[in-house]
Amino acid sequence: MSKTISAKANEVKRNWWIIDAKDQVLGRVAVKAANLMRGKEKAIFTTHVDTGDFVIIINAEKIRLTGKKEEAKSYMSFSGYVGGHHHETVKARRARRPEALIEHAVKGMLPHNRLGRSVFTKLKVYAGTEHPHAAQAPTPVTAL
Repeated sequence: MSKTISAKANEVKRNWWIIDAKDQVLGRVAVKAANLMRGKEKAIFTTHVDTGDFVIIINAEKIRLTGKKEEAKSYMSFSGYVGGHHHETVKARRARRPEALIEHAVKGMLPHNRLGRSVFTKLKVYAGTEHPHAAQAPTPVTAL
C-alpha cells in the first residue's frame, strides 16, 4: 500500500506562465489562470496548500466577451456610506482600467478565504504586451 502524500508549500516548485488574452474569451482565460494559480494541474495538488504557479496575463485591453455583455453586464460596488453605490458597465471599466476585468473574474474563481487571498497575489495582469517579468522566463500557455 502506498501512502498519501500531502504537499508542503515551501517544497513546491513554482513555474511562471504567460497567457496572451488577445481575442480570447474572458471566462476561458480566467478559468485557465485560476487553475494554474491553484496548482490543480499538478500531480501534487493539495486542497489546503498553495501549490500553484505564477500567471502573467498580457493584452488585457483586447479581451473578448460574448453576447451583449459589453453593454449589459455591470459591476456594482458599495462604499458603506449613504449614496455610496457605484455601477459601471464593462465598456466603462475597460476604458478606465482593463486589468480589473480579468482580476475580478479570476478572484471569483478562487477560494474565498486566506488561501484564496494569498493565491491571488500570484496573478500579474497587464493591459498591453509589455511586462517586467522577462527574467523569470515565463512559459506561454497555448491551449485555453
